[in-house]
Amino acid sequence: MLTLARDLRRRKARERQGLFVAEGVRTVEELLASSLRIKAVLTCDLLDRTPRGAALAAQLHGRDVDVLRVSEREFLSASETEHPQGILAIAEQPARTLAALALSPDARLLVLDGIQDPGNVGTLLRTAAALGCLATVVLPGTADPWNAKVVRSAVGMQFTHPTISSTEEECVSFLRAHGVPLWGADASGGAVGAHPPPPRLALVMGNEGAGLKPSVREACAVLVGIPMTPGAESLNVAVAAGILLHALRPPT
Repeated sequence: MLTLARDLRRRKARERQGLFVAEGVRTVEELLASSLRIKAVLTCDLLDRTPRGAALAAQLHGRDVDVLRVSEREFLSASETEHPQGILAIAEQPARTLAALALSPDARLLVLDGIQDPGNVGTLLRTAAALGCLATVVLPGTADPWNAKVVRSAVGMQFTHPTISSTEEECVSFLRAHGVPLWGADASGGAVGAHPPPPRLALVMGNEGAGLKPSVREACAVLVGIPMTPGAESLNVAVAAGILLHALRPPT
């Protein structure tokens, strides 16, 4: 299992095996509370140094989960955190597809187009879940939502919030077939609030520096931006998504 945990640091290995790593006390607590299947857990002495860590270790031994105790040195060879807490879990990625989504009349979706920073992707997943999005759709060029840093940044949000990898063509076809307009976040777009949001809506956020890909921009029915104080720099993509999703929440 130690070799597997090391191997899962690579995206190709995660995709090939359909597995991911969740690291840290809080993230593993969220994983245990979810319905995802845990393949194994690695721990070391670092876990016992806090009451919360010791409590989690005891909880693991009360569950039907394979727990492998390794040396601190071995654990550090698999860890990807700056300050490891002595626990990481290997679990199965859930099989989620666009076709399986049950869209409500006022469904909201977040689409990520080329968001490259794992920390931003994790925060975007938390934001989407907090603001009532049914799912987040991840287009090519975006950081792997099962990257260990994304999982930590999202605090395990993708364990329960449907996070679906999709091609651009598949996503656009799905939205059109289900009558879900795609709106794009863009600094040159009209001020959010200038257009009343439709009952169903998908909001796409573009790359941190380059913005939306031309083909994605072309697929958007509306481009929306956030009015800012003159001279202010652009907002972080996750902050911008939070503002826009709140402003575009379903009519009441």
